Amino acid sequence: MSTILPYLPQLMVAWGAYVIATASPGPAVVAIISTAVSRGRNAGLALAFGVLTGSYTWAMLAAAGLSALISTYGNALFILKIAGGLYLLWLAFKALKSAMRKETEATLPLEKQPPSLRRLYFKGLGIHLTNPKAIFSWLTLVSLGTPQDAPQVMPILIGGCMVLGIIIFMGFALLFSIEPVHRGYKKSRRWIEGAMAGFFAFAGLKLLTVKL
Repeated sequence: MSTILPYLPQLMVAWGAYVIATASPGPAVVAIISTAVSRGRNAGLALAFGVLTGSYTWAMLAAAGLSALISTYGNALFILKIAGGLYLLWLAFKALKSAMRKETEATLPLEKQPPSLRRLYFKGLGIHLTNPKAIFSWLTLVSLGTPQDAPQVMPILIGGCMVLGIIIFMGFALLFSIEPVHRGYKKSRRWIEGAMAGFFAFAGLKLLTVKL
């Protein structure tokens, strides 16, 4: 532990940057909130767990030297950007379609019932794995929090981010699944889902047009 103390200020800066990046509104956070509000606690947690899995997949790759792979296979990042943008536009379409529907969840036929927890998990995973900004965020964090002369600090950096990510993402899912919030959603479902459609469409178009 004493060997880590000299690097603690640098780690604190990196963890602070991670908290800001993670808690800021983005496709993953909006998806977790909208799912928790509309589908309940378990659904929100399942999607949040998928987002966390995607996040720490990029963390492991960044720690293993992802920047070198990106410089070698730059076209793969462009393809990922296109896939991510199209995926967000598809989520926008789904949200808009839901917003236009007048029926309540209870009156829907069986084939239109809410997705399974497994599907929600993979939805969260897809949102984060197809987001190039998540890659660059982790590359920045690894560079910011890992000194050149102390590579042993990297597991502590990633472990701390993992704990913070669980608190933030799972916290959003739990907070927005409480009963008063869920009741408020039922009253304003179409407006909320319409707003979600607009956000996902904006994020998707921005991702498709941004220069990496």
